[in-house]
Amino acid sequence: MKHISEILSISYPIFQGGMGNISNAPLTAAVSEAGGLGTIGCGTMKPEEVEKIIIETKERTNNPFSINIPINVSTYTKQLIELAIKHQVKAVSLSAGNPSPYIPILHENNIKVIAIVASVKHAKKAEQAGADILVAEGFEAAGINSELELTTFTLIPQITKNVNIPVVAAGGVADGKGLAAALMLGAQGVQMGTRFIATKEAPFHEVYKQKILQSSENETVIIGRSVGKVRRVIKADYTERLLQEEKEGMTLEQFNEKTSETYHLKGAIEGDLKRGYVNSGQVAGLIEDIPTVKEVITKIMEEAKEQINHIYHSFKYYE
Repeated sequence: MKHISEILSISYPIFQGGMGNISNAPLTAAVSEAGGLGTIGCGTMKPEEVEKIIIETKERTNNPFSINIPINVSTYTKQLIELAIKHQVKAVSLSAGNPSPYIPILHENNIKVIAIVASVKHAKKAEQAGADILVAEGFEAAGINSELELTTFTLIPQITKNVNIPVVAAGGVADGKGLAAALMLGAQGVQMGTRFIATKEAPFHEVYKQKILQSSENETVIIGRSVGKVRRVIKADYTERLLQEEKEGMTLEQFNEKTSETYHLKGAIEGDLKRGYVNSGQVAGLIEDIPTVKEVITKIMEEAKEQINHIYHSFKYYE
């Protein structure tokens, strides 16, 4: 089995999670420049919007990056695939839908395919369809999530036991200990979103970043469970109102409207948590600073090595 670093030509086994409509070139390029895999999340953006971000990202870095296409969320999947081909993007991650129809054309154009999965069943199907890498996302992760509610700690070993392609762990990782744990569970690397929000290069509102820094272990909440649309967000005025409306009988249509990207942008870009929301993983409780992306990745790699060495020497006592 090839390693993800070899498959993608990256220096470190660290992916940036797709961030939907708040995706941007400065953060994506910074992750790739630091040796990880930066990712542009297409969300519900129009192809011309995504293309601008791709072009700017290529102007900022010559290193590989990917684009994430949420198949059943975007109405432009075919056009976004064409964009990836046009701009020779290194990899495309496919989520929120069946990746099978799109894998052959991406492979024909030498583009690696990363499939986002949250169950063993979907992992097996993605492997059979030809995916090069799987990102297995646990329930701790930010944003739109799986209704199965499987945690990363239980999901990763079950998937790695059942597939023969590289797996990357997502959800609940923000430091070197998290990377070391993912490797122990059988993953080859990690994908992080929330940790990269709280970085100097991330062009998000200071209110969003400070909210993450101030978070304790229970500052995130699940909205949308009552309508079958699970999303993990930070507790704030707007999300508290949404939860109350769910208790009172919110419809799926109402939920979709009130969690549309308009309200996400209000929170993440404008910093207005009374009229908008921000995504966050449970790992926010571990984040205490706003370093550069390079500092984040360097520290994670150093800490992971230290942790693995510590475990190795500790186990010598049992020989």
